[in-house]
Amino acid sequence: MKYDIIGDIHGCFDELIQLLSKLGYKKQNDIYVHPEGRHLAFVGDATDRGPKSLATLELLFKLQEAGQLTYSPGNHCNKLYRFMKGSNVQQTHGLETTVAEFKTLSGKEQNRVRRQYIRFYESFPVYSELDDGKLILVHAGIRADMIGKPINKSIITFAIYGDITGEKHPDGRPVRRDWAKKYAGSQTIIYGHTPVKEPRFINNTVNIDTGCVFGNKLTALRYPEMETVSVPSSMPYLEEKFTHFDG
Repeated sequence: MKYDIIGDIHGCFDELIQLLSKLGYKKQNDIYVHPEGRHLAFVGDATDRGPKSLATLELLFKLQEAGQLTYSPGNHCNKLYRFMKGSNVQQTHGLETTVAEFKTLSGKEQNRVRRQYIRFYESFPVYSELDDGKLILVHAGIRADMIGKPINKSIITFAIYGDITGEKHPDGRPVRRDWAKKYAGSQTIIYGHTPVKEPRFINNTVNIDTGCVFGNKLTALRYPEMETVSVPSSMPYLEEKFTHFDG
């Protein structure tokens, strides 16, 4: 199977459609298919912050129903899931934009989207092993010693939030260790979560969150070719949102 793995969308639906077109996907019966049978995969955080989170979700729902989707839920996915389940979550860090869209729907449509999203979220594992285990798809990262082990709280936290220290940056973002710099596993890990200006290839890992919602670009990694394809963002550029690594 050949994959096109797309980074964090965050409601940037127009850029997603542009990227699918650039990758060679054609719209058929409300979903996008590739003439060569390539499969779409996403590293999570499809919603929040951007202008069209619900349109993005509707496309993902249709891809899932058609059996054309692999998805690794992220921290924003988890927070939206808890909101949809009725938990009292803080509507901050972008969730408020998705909720605002959601509240414009009729009661009947809200119930449909709620049910579909809960089913969508619950259907995907915290990380996926693809290509006979040679490829790992995860939102924020995973250590080599976690792969294949029974899922526990520490694995879920690492996969969704990254290698967090418990400390906070001045703007409220959690401080994260650079787990990819120490990764020494044989499996290729594709992830997002931490916005970078260019896809970061290091130690058999690739970060493809190129900060579309922060004005940079939306990126896909083509596997097994290991080539990246990007489209520019239409959002305002926010330099302070990007992480700069020392290696």
